[in-house]
Formats: sequence, structure tokens, C-alpha cells
Amino acid sequence: MGHELDLILTLTGGLTAALVLGLLTQSVRLSPIVGYLLAGVLVGPFTPGFVAHGAIAEQLAEVGVILLMFGVGLHFHVRELLAVRGVAVPGALVQSAVATGFGLLLAHFAGWGSAAGLVFGLAVSVASTVVLLRMLADTNTLQTRPGHIAVGWLVVEDVFTVFVLVLLPALLGSKGEAVGGSTLIWSLGEATLKVAGLVAFTFFVGQRLIPKLLEHVARTRSRELFTLSVLVLALGIAVGAALLFGVSMALGAFLAGMVVGQSSFSSRAASEALPMRDAFAVLFFVSMGMLFDPARLMSDIRLTLATIAIVVVAKPLAALAVVLLLRKPLRTALLVAVALAQIGEFSFILAAMGRQLGVLPESATQLLVVASIVSITLNPLLFRAIEPLARFLGSQRAHRPEPREPGGPAQTDARRTIVIGYGPVGRTLTELLREHQLVPVIVELNHETVKALTEQGIEAVYGDASQSEILLLAGVERARSLIFAASGTPPEAVIRVAKELNPALLVLARASYLHEAEQLRDAGAHVVVTAEAEVALAMAERLLRDLGATGEQLDRERDRVRAALGSAAAPAAHG
Repeated sequence: MGHELDLILTLTGGLTAALVLGLLTQSVRLSPIVGYLLAGVLVGPFTPGFVAHGAIAEQLAEVGVILLMFGVGLHFHVRELLAVRGVAVPGALVQSAVATGFGLLLAHFAGWGSAAGLVFGLAVSVASTVVLLRMLADTNTLQTRPGHIAVGWLVVEDVFTVFVLVLLPALLGSKGEAVGGSTLIWSLGEATLKVAGLVAFTFFVGQRLIPKLLEHVARTRSRELFTLSVLVLALGIAVGAALLFGVSMALGAFLAGMVVGQSSFSSRAASEALPMRDAFAVLFFVSMGMLFDPARLMSDIRLTLATIAIVVVAKPLAALAVVLLLRKPLRTALLVAVALAQIGEFSFILAAMGRQLGVLPESATQLLVVASIVSITLNPLLFRAIEPLARFLGSQRAHRPEPREPGGPAQTDARRTIVIGYGPVGRTLTELLREHQLVPVIVELNHETVKALTEQGIEAVYGDASQSEILLLAGVERARSLIFAASGTPPEAVIRVAKELNPALLVLARASYLHEAEQLRDAGAHVVVTAEAEVALAMAERLLRDLGATGEQLDRERDRVRAALGSAAAPAAHG
């Protein structure tokens, strides 16, 4: 009973502290990750008050690592990386080498040894995917050319880190002692064979079985079963990778995410299953914060300041120099440099590996936690300084508008209309839109329907439209209008999410009953058509025709009935 109580208290206490401090940091326009790390400090053993169970928190954090890596694999697209490979690949490699070199130098002065310096240097070299994507999204630069370069850069870092996690045990041995000579060659060869076997098994077997399994589950139309199936795949392949191939669970989860990401179920997997990832990721950051001992901060103040300087000065300057040397605009170089001036989840994953191998001292983890909190806190402030800094430098290149990728948020496509649901109403509207040279994008929860539409050359997205990820995949940010044509699905949540993503969006919605119309207008719908009102209108119109009413009289009566029943809404006050 005591163990169950420890589990519940750790979950409740950790998540509650994360919620409160996450809200506080968000309210002052900082990343909630700062709040999660501070929550870990608050519930950790080095501060008074409630103390969470460290071992349980660490076990829960392992699940967070698996789901984080699954998410990285799910969003890893080779084609996006290839589009910016000329900058992202050399930039990531040079910047990682510079940061790792500084980490080795710091470890030398701290007396940790070369193995600890290697792990520490790699940990400070890799930025947080979560923080980077959040900052790019908040500043509307995610779909710009600089944003794509920053994301591609981080993808290279992430993939490199995945392989580092696999090779570190082979390089350092089970006890963290450097392996040399023939033993090193044998260890690397064995690790390479194991990784190759896992990759081959996952892709050759997984690409045949996983889509069939997900398709079978999707036919049940059960959201819970689909979410459960994705979680089972992520956790099952991760555990199988460790038990059968002797490699890290992180790599197994990454490969599982890649297989699912290449299937037609990737969008729904991202929108429905990965919120669970976010919950466990919070616990991961909390568990890292629990390692921080505030009393030791001043004793290592020089090392602390040096670590922070590597993250927020050396790394960005290296990135800035590489991008400028590759003759990219100054603003692009500044954005990429600032985006990478922080560390997060992968740094802690590497630190955890270093502790497991017995090479990374506890003081190094303390430094990483402090550097993460400081760098993530400073990152929004640095983003706001990009434009003033570009103007201050006085370069003519800084005043050139950055080229945007097609479909970026700054370009509204007047022909693009998102249609939610492909029943009789959605099908009819889609045909009308195409006849008038408009571009309908269908969002549908029936996978077979989406597959058939795609084969016909009609853009379609499989998933729940109330999830922002699904609407983003449909291009809601650049669409001019959205039509909610689905039946049996509450449209209010979809409309609110869509309007948050694109406040200028024209929204037309259907509802079954008159009393629902006002709620939909409050949510942001400009026009609401109700079944009750249209039935009354059709009956009244037919009766008036039989009585010999003229066209003008019919128009007048039609407007009067609609106004009386509230079938059509004027533009919403907030729209």
C-alpha cells in the first residue's frame, strides 16, 4: 500500500506543482518548461516541504523519454531535412563540435575526466526541440525559410544524439571506462550490428504490420482504442529494442515513430496519442529539476557561469558564423542562432545516460539544470531582440524581407477552403467548390474516405478536426474559410481552435437545432445554418409557391423567416 501511495503522491504532487509554476511562467511570457523544472526543485529532496519519491519519478520520466523520442521520430521527415541540408547539416555538425569542445575544456578544468567531458559537451550542444518549436510558433516564423532551417538544424542534432545514445555504452563500456584497441572495434561493430538489425526489423516488418494494425483499429472508429494502439506500439517497440537487440529504448521509440510517421495515420497519431507524451514529458522535466541542489549553486559559481556562457553565447555565435559564411541573410542567421541558444530534454537524456554509465558526476547534472532554466528563460527575450539587433547592426541585408516558404502564415490563399466532414453535405459542397475553381481540403475521421479522396487528387487529412495539429496540417493558417459540414460532431470546439490559429478565418457551420446557433456564433462562426430552420423555410416556401407568390414575395418571406428563426448569423462581433 505504501508503494501505491508514493506513486499517487509523486504523480499528484509533481503534476500539481508543474501546473501552478507552469501557469506562472506562462503568464510572464516564459516557457512553461521553466516552470516544470522549478516544480522539480520545489518537490525535490533539497528544498523543504513535500518531497516526491525520486525513484518513482525517475521511472515515470523513462516513459516520458520513450514518448518524447517517439514524437521526434513521428515528425522526422527526410524531405524537409533535404530541403535545407546545405545549411542545416554543416551548421549542426560545426556548432555541435564547438559546443562539445568547450564542454571538454570545462570538464578538464573541473577535473572530471575526458569521458565526462565528452558526455557533458554533447549535452550542452543539443537544443530543446520543444522550446524551439514553441518559440518559432509563437513568433510566426515556423513556416518561414529561417524557421525551416532552424528545424532542419535541430533534426540533424536530434538524429546525431540518437546515435550517440546508442554508441556511448559501446565507447565507454558498462562501467564508464573508456574502451580501447580491439575491444573498442568489437564493441562498435557489435553495436552497429544490433542497430542495423533493429532498423531492418522495424522498417521491413514494421512497415508491413504497423499500418495494417492501425487500419484495423481505425475501422472501429474508437478514439480510445486508436490512442491505446499508438502507445502500445511506442512502448512495445522501445522495450523490444532493449530486450531483443540490447540497444536503448530511446532508439526503438524513435524508429517506431518514424514508421508510424511514414504511414497515412501519422496526423491522427500526432494529434490524439501525443498529448499523453506531453503529460509524461512534464514529469521528465520535473524529475530533472528534482536533481538540482540550490545549496551547491554558489560553490560551483564559476562552472555554472561557464556552462551558461557555452549555451547562450558560444553556441549561438558558432551558429551565427556558419549561417553568415554560407551567405544567408543576417536575420536568418540571428534567428537560427537565437533558436539554438538553449538546452532541454535531449541534454537531460544524455546526462541520464552519463550517470547510468558512471562517468558524469552529480555536479555536472546540477550545471545542466541551471543552464537549462536560465537559457529557456532568456530565449523569449532573445527572440524579441532579433529585429532591433538586426537594425542596430545596420546591414542592408537585415532589411530585406525573408523569403517565405509557399503556404507560410503570411500568405492567405483566397481559394483554400477547409471542409470538415465528407458526408452528403460535405461531398456536395466539395463538388461546388471545385466547380468554381476553389481548393477544398477535407478533414475526415474515416480513413478509407481519406484514402479514396487522396487517390482522386483531392487534398484530405485524416484525424479529429478539434485537434490543432490536424487543422495545421490542413493549412488553416493560410485558408480563407472553413465549412463545418460534419454531422453528429460538436462543432464548437473545432471553431474555437480554428479561430485561435487564424482569427481572420471565415467560418460557416451547420447545427441540428436552433438553440445551438448562438453558441456557435459565440465560438466564432460567421454563418450558422440549422436543420430546424431550413426545414421550416423549405415548407413555407413550397406553400407560398402553391398559393401563387411572386419571386419578390418569396425572397422577402425567405429573409423574414430566416431572421425570425435565427438560421443565418451576421458577422460575429469578435470576428
